[in-house]
Amino acid sequence: MQYEKPWYDNDDVWAKVEPVLFNTVSIGNAARQIDNIIQLIDLKTEMRILDLCSGVGRHSLELARRGYRVTAVDRTIHYLDRAKAMASAEKLDVEFIQEDMRTFRRPHTYDVILNISTSFGYFENPENDVTVIRNIYESLKDGGILLFEMNGKEINARNFSERDWDMIDDLIVAEERKVIGDWESIDLRWVIMDPKEGYVNDVKMNVRLYSAGELKRLLLDNGFREAKAYGSLEGIPYDHQARRMVVVARK
Repeated sequence: MQYEKPWYDNDDVWAKVEPVLFNTVSIGNAARQIDNIIQLIDLKTEMRILDLCSGVGRHSLELARRGYRVTAVDRTIHYLDRAKAMASAEKLDVEFIQEDMRTFRRPHTYDVILNISTSFGYFENPENDVTVIRNIYESLKDGGILLFEMNGKEINARNFSERDWDMIDDLIVAEERKVIGDWESIDLRWVIMDPKEGYVNDVKMNVRLYSAGELKRLLLDNGFREAKAYGSLEGIPYDHQARRMVVVARK
């Protein structure tokens, strides 16, 4: 199936915002996040893992360092090249694949599939989200585990801010947000500026918001036999003190 190329297929944008999305804090947090995931879902070294929307490979590489068999899938070649270079430098064994999450499927292959850092809900058509869920379901072995980690609807509503910005060296990324519908989604606008290079880009996007109940229902309606929400990768309750939305589902 062919898709038109929207904003998220613009490699120039992803390459430019890499220092903001994958800053030293984000990279440094990966080891602790993997510690928490191992404990939360009882991850065993013999399990085969898919890191779906792997970015620069911060979680894939950390898993490989600990002896896990990992496949890292992302659509952005710039990020995969970065991850491959780091894996090569450390002599880590990771399978890297460039593919859209709407088309990637390996029937009955993985024990665990991870989708971390709000990498779900950006497609214009909500049926694409269903396609992704079905691909994940088919790619899991019987009894396999899916872990989503994202900014849930409830947390977005509690912490909502109309404007924000980040600056790394000469790169500035200003972000504007607007709630759409009854908290159905958020319109995002990134204004990316690098004065030193004379670079300016204005990127508009929309992210579909899921509550814990809505995401669990989507998973159960598409074959998963159970789904549970947590308020962080540490496994705290998904309540008014939740920091992130983590949903763990089992095939």
